Amino acid sequence: MPTPTVNGLVAAGFEEVRAEFERNFAERGEIGAAVAAYWRGEKVVDLWGGRRTPESDAPWNEDTMVVVMSTTKGLASMTLAVANARGWLDYDAPVARYWPEFAENGKGAVTVRQLIGHEAGLVLLDEEVTIDKLRDLDGMARLLARQKPAWPPGTRHGYHTMTLGLYMQEIIRRVDPAHRSLGRFFQEEIARPLQLDFHIGLPPGIPEERLARVKTLTPWGGLLALRYTPPAVTLKMIRPGSLLRRSFVGVGADPNDRRYLEVEVPAGNGVGTARAIARAYSAFAEGGAEIGLTPETMARVTAPPDVAHPKDVVLGLPSYFSLGFLRPGPKVDFGSSPRA
Repeated sequence: MPTPTVNGLVAAGFEEVRAEFERNFAERGEIGAAVAAYWRGEKVVDLWGGRRTPESDAPWNEDTMVVVMSTTKGLASMTLAVANARGWLDYDAPVARYWPEFAENGKGAVTVRQLIGHEAGLVLLDEEVTIDKLRDLDGMARLLARQKPAWPPGTRHGYHTMTLGLYMQEIIRRVDPAHRSLGRFFQEEIARPLQLDFHIGLPPGIPEERLARVKTLTPWGGLLALRYTPPAVTLKMIRPGSLLRRSFVGVGADPNDRRYLEVEVPAGNGVGTARAIARAYSAFAEGGAEIGLTPETMARVTAPPDVAHPKDVVLGLPSYFSLGFLRPGPKVDFGSSPRA
């Protein structure tokens, strides 16, 4: 198909971003996409282009929304930061202080910091989770509370692929005086004040024409993707008994199923625009005052991560997490600051 037109803006000095974005379509087979960035509180990149479905020529528009998979984790973690700033949540308190049932199966001493730092060993679920079960937040809380850790909490860390957001969901419900779900909390306390076009739990009223459809991997496409996948991750993914492979089992996640997008899976099914995500992180980069964050909370969120056990036992690679966010560390570098 002909190379699509890219729409939007870039500020002076950021023209190279547009050039690379256009190369994604011209040389790398991109179907449709958007990219946005803020610098010192000002929007400097806001681009979109291509098609919003692999099967049709429907254009990716300025207001097209897309499921952003694990990018949802960072936005969900912002809700816990708001709760911390309000004095509702202590990162270093045991989770069981707020959720007594969580203490089952030897988890009584697990802290909020350990849980949302992927250190609790709660990467697996002992039963399949359907869309109907995800709607039943009380039932999910019982399922999550009885899980047994895959390793002694705090002794190592490993990516909590789908479960992390479900645990954050229940923590927010427990500490919020109004007992809101995480998706509703995010909408009322972060999205509305910042005017973000982003949802964790897609409202039924959003028309289908606004949603991009994800092209999922075919078996052949999966083989081609191995060229860009670290060998350690590939080995973990193809090994039948690995924690990584088992962490995907039990949660039926179809990114193109509207029913899945309408429930709340704060680790993976957030839907929105690139500019909404950029705006949210810009608010954090500027100190978070717009959503009521205090300097003390920002200092906690941006403090150096724990580097005592850098190897991720689920992914098989070095990684660093702190308070729900992926962070740079001695063996993994990204961003322009160790506070990224």
